[in-house]
Amino acid sequence: MIAHINGRLIFRSPESVVVDVGGVGYEVSIPLSTYYRLPDLNETVALNTVTFIKDDTIQLYGFLTVEEKDLFMMLISVSGVGPRLARNILSGTSVDELVAIIAGGDVAALKRLPGIGKKTAERVILEIKDKVGPSRKTEALEAAGMPQMDSTVSDVVSALKNLGYRTADAEDAAQRAKKRCPEGAGFEDLFKAALRMLSKR
Repeated sequence: MIAHINGRLIFRSPESVVVDVGGVGYEVSIPLSTYYRLPDLNETVALNTVTFIKDDTIQLYGFLTVEEKDLFMMLISVSGVGPRLARNILSGTSVDELVAIIAGGDVAALKRLPGIGKKTAERVILEIKDKVGPSRKTEALEAAGMPQMDSTVSDVVSALKNLGYRTADAEDAAQRAKKRCPEGAGFEDLFKAALRMLSKR
């Protein structure tokens, strides 16, 4: 498997690049998030790559950052999402915005990205929401201007999940409890309020 390419950029387009490595030109498919930050032609470029072999064809997908590659790998792990669709998704928004959309369970926002229907959007959120690391999720929410959870709310979410509630439901109930309870409310008050909201569903 070819996991990394470092060479001279001899061709670039919004869909792919060709990188000369020791006289051999490697064609690599890329998302727009990578295309926008490519160096000029004939300059050195380093890409994190993923290799796909189908029949007799070898297809490379490349990314300037590890974050792009990691998210690409998460996307293709979702049922019904292949490498081409994953690349299109990454082309529709920035990595931080996409992580924030998935972390926030925003099906409507995900549906607006290229090639994503409602069922696919729901599967993406269901299958990889919890794979987004906590620190990465927080950074993404901040970058998208979305409120992050304080430590007490996070503790409430953790407690609700331990009781068997889904992550999305636990986060929603904890955030709504935070808004309805008096400022400075502690864990016990928030936890009880969140439980009441979940019991009404």
